[in-house]
Amino acid sequence: MEVKSVVKNTGTSPRKMRLLIDMVRGKSVDEALVMLKFTPSPHARIVAKLIKTAVADAETAHNMAGANLKVLKIYSDEAMILKRYKARSRHRVSPIQKRSSHITVVVGEQEG
Repeated sequence: MEVKSVVKNTGTSPRKMRLLIDMVRGKSVDEALVMLKFTPSPHARIVAKLIKTAVADAETAHNMAGANLKVLKIYSDEAMILKRYKARSRHRVSPIQKRSSHITVVVGEQEG
């Protein structure tokens, strides 16, 4: 059985999130949380919180053991983009795109 959790509009670009997400894909939940705890990125807290949410949902709603769970799938998609402009010389502007992302994690039981 698989349990899915999603966090939307994180305020962090998907490119930065994918660096963290690639580290924990396929790992056990305990190992993934330890890796994220000691990662210097401030965005690791968002990913760790999402994994903890998926584990809590699996334990309460589906009666799975938290020690046997594994991160099966985890991915980051683009969310809304805030479009801003920055003043430049000679009364011109240049666009700034502030990207955000949706993160999805799927946890399930390990075989064996």
